[in-house]
Amino acid sequence: MTGLPRRLLAELLGTGLLVMVVVGSGIAAQQLSSGQVGLQLLENSTTTMLGLAVLILLFGPVSGAHFNPVVSVVDWLLGHRAGTGLSGREALAYTGAQLIGAVGGALLANVMFGLSLFQMSHKPRASVGLWVGEVIATAGLIAVILVLARTGRAALSAGAVGAYIGGAYWFTSSTSFANPAVTVGRVFSDTFAGIAPASVPGFVLAQLVGGVLGAGLAVILYPDAGQAAARVVVPHPVTAESRGLS
Repeated sequence: MTGLPRRLLAELLGTGLLVMVVVGSGIAAQQLSSGQVGLQLLENSTTTMLGLAVLILLFGPVSGAHFNPVVSVVDWLLGHRAGTGLSGREALAYTGAQLIGAVGGALLANVMFGLSLFQMSHKPRASVGLWVGEVIATAGLIAVILVLARTGRAALSAGAVGAYIGGAYWFTSSTSFANPAVTVGRVFSDTFAGIAPASVPGFVLAQLVGGVLGAGLAVILYPDAGQAAARVVVPHPVTAESRGLS
């Protein structure tokens, strides 16, 4: 397997495993620390932070380890004029792979912990405060990724992105989903980590707004940030199509 199919497989597996880590650690925390919400959040956030860093190291050299439709769309938006990063078709393909992987990751977590395979969350997450939290979480994530790539420090992305998401669990009201694919995946977990389907559109809209703001901040700080699109989240092979040559 070579080229785009190989990268899509990496995105599918990486996003799926990320959601498995998020949901699985949420289920374990709920079972092991019943009634102690603060401790549950600590367990969930620490596991997610470490798991995300490892997944970036594992899959990053293949696909860039986007694992997030907002990252892929921003990569395309900033890179297409500079002839770097993903093409529009590749960004759509990445997004599809990420969404499929995210749902699969949630189902896998359900199976591991002996829960019903197919379940829907009943946990509402819909308020202005939560949406603002998602805007902030996603804007910060995108800014961190783009600035590290632009300044030649993409090799630090595994630790930096993991640390940012782990910290944002605590300093944002929404516990930092910051990812439409992860948000959709968490619909299929009626546990501590879940989100009700009706709450998804508000979260995704907030994440898209945050992505635009984060990208805007990176461009203000570094006007040529688009030149680094091929190094988002970490350097990875690009095709002629990615460079706008076909």
